[in-house]
Amino acid sequence: MNGPSMIFWAIFVLPLVAFLVWLMRQDKRKGKTGLVVLIILVVVAIAYMYWKTGGQ
Repeated sequence: MNGPSMIFWAIFVLPLVAFLVWLMRQDKRKGKTGLVVLIILVVVAIAYMYWKTGGQ
């Protein structure tokens, strides 16, 4: 990953994911379902980014 990509991940993606994990853990009934959906979305986004950039 290049510099701007690392800055984007550090400033926007990681805090957003951390906030969403915290928010979903607050919901006792559907918290685990939300975490599973969040993990799937993050994995799909990383795979899509890798596919579109050709692994560079």
